[in-house]
Amino acid sequence: MNWLTNYVRPRFRALVRSGTKPEVPENLWHQCSSCERMIFHRDLEANQRVCPHCNHHMRVGPEYRFQSLLDEGSWSRIELPKVPLDPLKFRDSKRYADRLKEAQGKTRTQDALEAAHGRIDGLPAVVAVMNFEFMAGSMGAAVGEAFVTAARLAVLQEAAFIIVTSSGGARMQEGAVSLMQMARTTLAVEEVKEAGLPYIVLLTDPTTGGVTASFAMLGDIHIAEPGAVIGFAGARVIEQTIRETLPEGFQKAEYLLEHGMVDMVVHRFEMRATMARLLGLLFRRQHPPSEPAGKPAIVRPAEAVLAPAPAVAPARSGDKPAESATDEAEAAAPAPKSGD
Repeated sequence: MNWLTNYVRPRFRALVRSGTKPEVPENLWHQCSSCERMIFHRDLEANQRVCPHCNHHMRVGPEYRFQSLLDEGSWSRIELPKVPLDPLKFRDSKRYADRLKEAQGKTRTQDALEAAHGRIDGLPAVVAVMNFEFMAGSMGAAVGEAFVTAARLAVLQEAAFIIVTSSGGARMQEGAVSLMQMARTTLAVEEVKEAGLPYIVLLTDPTTGGVTASFAMLGDIHIAEPGAVIGFAGARVIEQTIRETLPEGFQKAEYLLEHGMVDMVVHRFEMRATMARLLGLLFRRQHPPSEPAGKPAIVRPAEAVLAPAPAVAPARSGDKPAESATDEAEAAAPAPKSGD
């Protein structure tokens, strides 16, 4: 017994003691929320956070979007204005000010929308990205102000304005203040369109509520990631209201594409090339830029035409072009008599 007690048992305890276990880094493996299979973190990052087993597009933050869409070394973040943090002094189970501090500490951002300006394949662009990790990407006064700031910068720089949406809708803790952002963002979109500049919306999972009811559905072109949920009210609420079973895949990107709500569904692997191609067509660039090594060339239209703003200016102007002398003479001539 002495041998077992004095030698075997202490060694066995040393093996199983928690303090002697080797430290294993966290987040080495990620579980896909769709197929529930485990993915090694390096494989997931190499696959652009797309599940290699079921092709599920996982959510990504603003930093990833800026790096994946904008030309390397060409972009910088936009300093966004600050707004009153808690205009209504709202409190439910927790003070709204405390919720904001918690979300800011978790995401290391000020609010649910960040923006950057740079170039996409050499063409100027302002990209605004919603962060679902910040209070479900809900839209409050800060998001509205950031959106307006980014849109006006796009007008100032004569750049395309691209918004990447991922939101649960308006932020209830700000009440009517959050609903006012729907009108403000709509007016900001109108400023971009009046300047003759492209406004492209990239819809990612999920895009719902007041965001869908405002700037998310006002784009010149609507692109969606595969499998993204896009809608206003939730499917369960709709079924309870109309008392009918909704079709399979309702509110998914593919369903909306079939019914004309979005223009295209683009895989994340092809997103940057698609954006570059669209901007090249909308800006009607005369000459393609030199492509970086290792990246495929993007086809451009060969014909030289006017840029969007000068091309549409005559159509939007109240003054019509003067008629030619021949047209004036024809208008002044009496109409010919019919019959004998």
